[in-house]
Amino acid sequence: MSFMEKIFGDLNAKEVKKVAKIADKVEAYDQQMQEMSDQQLRDKTDEFKERLKNGETLDDILPEAFAVCREASVRSLGMKPFRVQIIGGIVLHQGRIAEMKTGEGKTLVATLPVYLNALEGKGVHVVTVNDYLAKRDMEWMGKLYNFLGLSVGCVIHGISEEERKAAYNADITYGTNNEYGFDYLRDNMVLYKEDMMQRELNFAIVDEVDSILIDEARTPLIISGEGGKSTDMYKTADRFVRDLHVDTDFTIEEKEKQVSLTEEGVSKCEAYFDVENFSDPENMEINHHVLQALKARNLMKRDVDYIIKDGEIIIVDEFTGRLMFGRRYSDGLHQAIEAKEGVLVRSESRTLATITLQNYFRMYQKLAGMTGTAKTEEDEFRDIYNMDVVVVPTNLPIIREDLQDAVYSTEKGKYKSIVNKVIAAHETGQPVLVGTVSIEKSEIIANALKKRGIKKFNVLNAKHHEQEAEIIAEAGRLGTITIATNMAGRGTDIILGGNPEFEARKEMKKLGYDAETIAFATGFVQTEEPELLKAREEFNRLHEKYKEERKEEQEKVRELGGLCIIGTERHESRRIDNQLRGRSGRQGDPGRTQFCISLEDELMRLFGGEKMQSVVKRLGVEEDEPIEAKMITRSIEGAQKKVEGRNFSIRKYVLQYDNVMNKQREIIYGERKKVLFGEDLRDDIVSMTHELIDEIVEPITVASRFSEEWDFDALNEGLKKLSPNFRPLEYSEEERNGLGAESLKQDIYDLFEKLYQEKEEEIGVDKMREIERMILIRVVDNKWMDHIDAMDQLRNGIGLRALGQQDPAAAYAQEGFDMFELMVQSIKEDTVKFCYSVTVQTRTERRDVIGTGKERKDEFVDEGPIVEEGEFPEEGEIPEREVKQQPYRREHPKIGRNDPCPCGSGKKYKNCCGRNE
Repeated sequence: MSFMEKIFGDLNAKEVKKVAKIADKVEAYDQQMQEMSDQQLRDKTDEFKERLKNGETLDDILPEAFAVCREASVRSLGMKPFRVQIIGGIVLHQGRIAEMKTGEGKTLVATLPVYLNALEGKGVHVVTVNDYLAKRDMEWMGKLYNFLGLSVGCVIHGISEEERKAAYNADITYGTNNEYGFDYLRDNMVLYKEDMMQRELNFAIVDEVDSILIDEARTPLIISGEGGKSTDMYKTADRFVRDLHVDTDFTIEEKEKQVSLTEEGVSKCEAYFDVENFSDPENMEINHHVLQALKARNLMKRDVDYIIKDGEIIIVDEFTGRLMFGRRYSDGLHQAIEAKEGVLVRSESRTLATITLQNYFRMYQKLAGMTGTAKTEEDEFRDIYNMDVVVVPTNLPIIREDLQDAVYSTEKGKYKSIVNKVIAAHETGQPVLVGTVSIEKSEIIANALKKRGIKKFNVLNAKHHEQEAEIIAEAGRLGTITIATNMAGRGTDIILGGNPEFEARKEMKKLGYDAETIAFATGFVQTEEPELLKAREEFNRLHEKYKEERKEEQEKVRELGGLCIIGTERHESRRIDNQLRGRSGRQGDPGRTQFCISLEDELMRLFGGEKMQSVVKRLGVEEDEPIEAKMITRSIEGAQKKVEGRNFSIRKYVLQYDNVMNKQREIIYGERKKVLFGEDLRDDIVSMTHELIDEIVEPITVASRFSEEWDFDALNEGLKKLSPNFRPLEYSEEERNGLGAESLKQDIYDLFEKLYQEKEEEIGVDKMREIERMILIRVVDNKWMDHIDAMDQLRNGIGLRALGQQDPAAAYAQEGFDMFELMVQSIKEDTVKFCYSVTVQTRTERRDVIGTGKERKDEFVDEGPIVEEGEFPEEGEIPEREVKQQPYRREHPKIGRNDPCPCGSGKKYKNCCGRNE
């Protein structure tokens, strides 16, 4: 009992007690629901929808809606949720995590809150770990939803866009976390709202929530695309600008670090690239590349702003003079410098969109989850997802026997003992499931059994999901040996004596029935077709036959002690061990579990400590003789806690960095949605124009309070860049003397308003509105892709800041914010410039600047201190992200305590960066 429990009592029991009072109300409707006809039950759905429209809340109708769903479940599925399943359903509706043991029927539990929340018509997502389970649960539970008049869809890999869209528009959608996440990213890359798949993210129930929200949280979803075309354009633009002359073809403003083409330069550009109007939005890409090439050639100086080291352009910090490893100039400037210097232009592959699963799921209005093992990670669920864990009692008491770990001195001795245990259980007829941590280990056990003369066993390593479910479903049969990776078979029950439904389905397949007919035969859908009715009768007959046949075998397996589970080693997470244990002893069945571990196992080797290993060696036990010592058991648990803590830190670290991008992502995607949903952007364009005018006017008017001293030539030059049709401001001497800063701004606002009205008259108002949308979406997409690339480079190199006693995450947030501000400014400038440059010939079609992207998940690599304390990279050495962490090997001499500190502070190393050693 924990310290908190001693003071406050069992907090979980108190939560269950609160929820149980609502479950009482649900059960009170039971008799009333049983007396209703099928049609009356179906009509309740429409009644609930009406009541919600009239102001009632989901909590108001929960008891009655749960009762309706419960009765419909009996009639459509032949299953009635137990009281504990009602409690689990209420916990899920409240946006919490329901921890329910394996075999307690989590799939059925989810139907209660899914039905209730689907009544709002906003959509409910059920998230599973793989495509097979998504499809299975949709077909299985879909019978219930269809019975109650709700639509259900399934989002899995390989379906058409029409099927995908229909699935998202259904009341209830089943799918995998990856599909949901990638569809969200794709929706924020489309050009027209009709191409969007998802609705607003309303309510999600995540099955195996620990696997999806914790185990996979370190793997961001990434859509990347080819950038080869862009790379070639940087080289072409560089060749063009080499022959341009300052003042005649372009002007330089060194203070603002800006370049701009003169009218003569624009003419040369139009001739070189064979375009009619260089300022037209159609030529946005050429415009961008030429200006960046000019900047690279005329503003960025080698050995001042950057150096070349090992074929890389390394930025030099203008304030400290240090090399900024991993940093890249944004907005394509870095690529332009690479083209100028003749080094590899690194833009062949670009990240087009990315998000972590953590931030994706936190966007849902309400999020809930269910699993057999979550309590050990409750702190993380609270901290990151704001969800607590409620442990729901089992329907029947657990009588499974969990034996103490058997610890062996060597791995060889451990495997010998495991094989002996498997054979001993198999000889009695008791079914055995051997859980391994990898495919390699499962093959070791399989080969060892073959050598001992055991030929018949199933090896399962989560490669084929359909096969997986079938093997796991039969793992409880008399004399069966199943060797499986620990995660294999999650979501599929192991029924002692075998699964009658699987047997019936297999038999129907042998009889020649196709998959569609079999699925229909096991469903609820009403039909008058003789062939389908015949198939349903055949299935029911076979199901009853196998149910009867399995009774005797089931009883025999129970007498032998139920399913025997042997774990070949402890996983780094206690949850995974508990999941393996939970495959045995479902619904009050007997069972036995034990973990066999050796001191040579990776977990023990890395985290167990040398002290324990030396103690065992002194005992001098045989290699296949188990050691039982409380100290060893405590040490194992301590090792697991260490790893869990470290992994939690890494996931928080990932989230800390992605949170910076997430805020930026929300702003950018919000701007895109304005375009997609056809908002009138004229006011936005005017607002951007006013902001840019203010930025040009204010430095000039602030320089002197006397208007006759203002630099009108500089003012006109700056304003000319916003619109090619701008004509210089002309004031008489008298007008200029009485001019104030605000009245000057207003005059310019009015002038640009007049220019814009003329542009609208020339183009046509409706066409102009669509051109505005086309320009904004293309500018935003181009700038955002460059920004993602720059942020990625920033993050890759930011770990080095730790060596200078600076928090890398804080530095990333600050510099990321500065880069984002610059990007937003750049978006405004380009959008306004192109809007004032459109012509009658400008096309309104939105063009996909992104192209079709490739989807992948990147495994996060801890980029914490990338060198050992006291070790520093040589000047110009670029730290690269490793795919796999490798042991560090010293390549440079260790810095002496009294040597000058390499950070350049002038202090001794022991008094500076080395003071914490």
